[in-house]
Amino acid sequence: MKVLVLGSGGREHALVWKLRQSARIAKLYCAPGNGGIAEDAECLPVDLKNLDSMVALGMQVQPDLTVVGPELPLTLGVVDEFTRRGWPVFGPTKAAAQLEASKSFAKEFLQRHRIPTAAYAICDSMEEVREALALFHAPVVVKADGLAAGKGVVIAASKEEAASVAAEMFSGKMVGEAGTRVVLEECLKGDELSFLVLSDGERVAPLVAAQDHKRVGDGDTGPNTGGMGAYSTVDIVDDKMRDWLVNHIAKPVVEGMKAEGAEYKGVLYCGLMMTARGPMVLEFNCRFGDPETQPILMRLESDLVDALEASIAGRVSEGDFKWSGDAAVCVVIASGGYPGTYEVGKNIVGLDAAAAIEGVKVFHAGTSNRDGEFYTAGGRVLGVSARAAELETAVQQAYRACEKIHFEGAHYRRDIAGRAMKKS
Repeated sequence: MKVLVLGSGGREHALVWKLRQSARIAKLYCAPGNGGIAEDAECLPVDLKNLDSMVALGMQVQPDLTVVGPELPLTLGVVDEFTRRGWPVFGPTKAAAQLEASKSFAKEFLQRHRIPTAAYAICDSMEEVREALALFHAPVVVKADGLAAGKGVVIAASKEEAASVAAEMFSGKMVGEAGTRVVLEECLKGDELSFLVLSDGERVAPLVAAQDHKRVGDGDTGPNTGGMGAYSTVDIVDDKMRDWLVNHIAKPVVEGMKAEGAEYKGVLYCGLMMTARGPMVLEFNCRFGDPETQPILMRLESDLVDALEASIAGRVSEGDFKWSGDAAVCVVIASGGYPGTYEVGKNIVGLDAAAAIEGVKVFHAGTSNRDGEFYTAGGRVLGVSARAAELETAVQQAYRACEKIHFEGAHYRRDIAGRAMKKS
């Protein structure tokens, strides 16, 4: 079969890497891909911001399966268009992808279906922001309503800072059109959890859980990013908690979307805060997370193609996945200045030495390849990942690999999975 992956980041490299292991695939494409992905799949040009461009690519490839990596093509309706043309495609429709495309939609949906989440206010003007802030205690979470590549969330230490952030979002200077509406939320305390399930519109099957590290600096300091690293172990959630999350969050979301006429197929990423009051929803993503996908897929031992087809065909079951009991971790190496302004075109060295370390796989997120040399081409450049029987060993292997890799301005967190290892 011919399989097409849409996207160009570390998540897509992990998907391509895992799909490549399937004996069922005769030809694997990725569009537009990146320098590292080109070693595992044939990369084709496409504009992921343009629906016509993606449809034209589909007509060229005639894929037996398309896997949509990033959120923007989903919110543009690529699943609707591919399905209408008879091309099997994995992911939610445009209507279902509202869960990620609009934070205000997601919050109101959660309230309608009595799914636990933080108290919130939806604001369309600074006057509404000032009125709503009177109801909150500091710190206050300020979120841009639309898609902002993981950078539209600010935890404001004071109400004054919250008002200032909201004003910057409304101005368009901070996150562009994503900030034309703002959501204020109470700041929840606890451990974050990334809980993903596979859905066929009715049934759900959980994937192994992971924990992301969103802040740019060690000790969860600095601004939010798209994610600086993640890990996955059997200890993150026990069976009882996993079942609770399925029955009280994931299933009610899928059932609620169907009841509202927007059947949800694909991966549902539930970003949760494990609080003293119980698990509460922070956000939804309508696709595999990045960088959580890297450690999650490193632990997957069954055929990913079979699971994706089960979602499309409406026959999802817990038997779709077979998981390793090993731990896996991903450390993101970013460009100097990220998540702010950064330069590209920096030569990357040491990739072969890093990949030679036992259990390590280096996923490319923002790279290009010119004449056999790799160069930086994005904010998050590489996802250095490792799998081992123990989390501590996986972390050591990943950081050993990171130390082998060099480019001007490179930086990464030194404490990925640190809290988990302290607890063990």
